[in-house]
Amino acid sequence: MSPLNPVVARVTDRIIARSKPSRTGYLDMVARERDRHSDRSFLSCSNLAHGFAASGDDKAAIATGGAINLGIVTAYNDMLSAHQPYGRYPEQMKLFAREVGATAQVAGGVPAMCDGVTQGFDGMELSLFSRDTIALSTAVALSHAMFDGMALLGICDKIVPGLVMGALRFGHLPAVFIPSGPMPSGISNKEKQKTRQLYAEGKVGREELLASESASYHAPGTCTFYGTANSNQMMMEMMGLHVPGAAFVPPNTPLRQALTRSAVHRLAGMTKKGEDYRPMAEVVDEKAIVNAVIGLLATGGSTNHAIHLPAMARAAGVIIDWEDFDELSAVIPLITRVYPNGSGDVNHFHAAGGMAWVVKELLGSGLAHADILTVAEGGMSDYASEPVLMDDALGWTPAPAESGDDTMLRPVSDPFQPDGGMRLVSGNLGRGTFKTSAVDKERWTIEAPCRVFDTQEAVSAAFKAGELDKDVIVVVRFQGPRANGMPELHKLTPPLGVLQDRGHKVALVTDGRMSGASGKVPAAIHVTPEALAKDGKPGPLAYLRDGDVVRLSAEDGSLSTTADLSSREPAPAPAAAMGMGRELFAMFRMSAGGAEQGGSAMLEAAGL
Repeated sequence: MSPLNPVVARVTDRIIARSKPSRTGYLDMVARERDRHSDRSFLSCSNLAHGFAASGDDKAAIATGGAINLGIVTAYNDMLSAHQPYGRYPEQMKLFAREVGATAQVAGGVPAMCDGVTQGFDGMELSLFSRDTIALSTAVALSHAMFDGMALLGICDKIVPGLVMGALRFGHLPAVFIPSGPMPSGISNKEKQKTRQLYAEGKVGREELLASESASYHAPGTCTFYGTANSNQMMMEMMGLHVPGAAFVPPNTPLRQALTRSAVHRLAGMTKKGEDYRPMAEVVDEKAIVNAVIGLLATGGSTNHAIHLPAMARAAGVIIDWEDFDELSAVIPLITRVYPNGSGDVNHFHAAGGMAWVVKELLGSGLAHADILTVAEGGMSDYASEPVLMDDALGWTPAPAESGDDTMLRPVSDPFQPDGGMRLVSGNLGRGTFKTSAVDKERWTIEAPCRVFDTQEAVSAAFKAGELDKDVIVVVRFQGPRANGMPELHKLTPPLGVLQDRGHKVALVTDGRMSGASGKVPAAIHVTPEALAKDGKPGPLAYLRDGDVVRLSAEDGSLSTTADLSSREPAPAPAAAMGMGRELFAMFRMSAGGAEQGGSAMLEAAGL
């Protein structure tokens, strides 16, 4: 194993120094909670009786206070394909807990919305703030103080970050994330993308588009492209919060059940009453957060985590910013190409070597922290192995020595790109994120007159009217957390892709959000400060006008305009929308922090 890369070491040391006051405050809080709530003995008899009244055969064990009691926080619903398999998990987990003399209770449920269902429609404006809602729901579930450990069942976009944020405030307890795995592969991603573009051009109808989408999203399990949900699973491995190799094993298989069983047994062993106390607060430290960023860069993961990781880190008292991402990206090579950055999906990735290969390569090259506390007893090195069933017993074998598919996985010595493909761009229009790993290098710099829109629907109308058939930088503003909850803007991807395929120089600049499914068009996303005024000061995008020349470059990290913005009045902000429950989230919008700080209203209001 090589020594730690000096840039990784320097960035980590900077984060540790920057975070010292907040991290110390967090750990002090955790220590107080551990001393106050170390077991259920502080509860009155009435409190305790309420807590085990419906526990059946487990009543006696919970009542005495001596047995380990695990709290299950579940994001189950059977509308999300990724979460549908969780329906039977609690009853299985209770049996697994009893095997080691423990008990388990469902502490509570958290909401789990699907961005794929709400994409491009009103409900998507609730999406980002569903993360705060999930964190709050996690806290409510765990507030009964009945539990010695946390089993967290969640996979998709906002759900894992929300669970992390809520659970970290109970960081005196150990935690393990338990996934359910990806659905089987459907039609090829190239075929799906082609049909989407044909639909955008009006060359096929809704019936053909629905048939294509249904052949792609077709069974229980996580969607198989490498977007935010599967990036979540990668990060849980890189942070040591999974049983090793759990991320991409398919649902409803003997190996998946064996991993769930192992997770329950391991969680019981990590409690204060067990033999190997590993509180979540000590697992999720500065080095674990850096490992998550490194995994994101090495695999070309979702740009949504430029927002989620700062929010998760803040919940643990760790402060990171986009300069940390940018500096790490310069030295972390891209060693993975999974759709939309490549042709194969996460099932192909897993079969080619998957997370075990990625961890092996990063640790072996000194590009990730090996010395972090993890769920696995052997630390981060245990994640460089693959789970297998041998005579019905769960075991692990070392990661393959060679990639099973060099179009998808390559060694650090021969990467797809020498950097991690996530650049900070900044200038007189603000700061944003540019995901270069999905964009051909000849398109890394675009300079053109802009067209300015306030909604993605207006962009679609202009495209259909032929108004964008030219070199153009499309600016979509008033899409930040304070304006409308920062919905993802994937309706923009097909028309902009069509314009690019026609030979035009095209780019997107927005204070809105895109994810790991964002595609091949160069884009500065999550631009901050957002256009909507905060403390009476609008962001620079509010001053842009049609025809202003904008330059976006990942090569020199610039996001600027030659226009003189200082002499202009800002564009008026659109009125807040109502319906689909959006009005109920007004308090989140009013309190939301900036995208670089995580876009959280909850953390801002709490002063974290």
